Amino acid sequence: MEIKKSVPTNTITRDVSKLCEPTGNVYETTMIIAKRSNQIAATLKQELDQKLKEFSNFADTLEETFENREQIEISRYYEKLPKPTLLAIAEFEEGNINTRVAEG
Repeated sequence: MEIKKSVPTNTITRDVSKLCEPTGNVYETTMIIAKRSNQIAATLKQELDQKLKEFSNFADTLEETFENREQIEISRYYEKLPKPTLLAIAEFEEGNINTRVAEG
């Protein structure tokens, strides 16, 4: 997954009325961002699990378990990434999220 480095990792105040302009509904906007955030989080978790699986150790005892530098570096990289919610909000503001409305 391509992660944008320009997304701020800290909290910023947002104008909700401007954020909701594409849908016209605060709740719909919130649900769109929440669903996209969950998709991003699942993708990141899957990527991290795949990378850490390479370093998995099937040790029988705690004495045989050791720290792996590469594993620690990979974990630190993923900890420093912007949160999935911030990434989803940035995608929504840029208009990169396609939505469908279920009729029924």
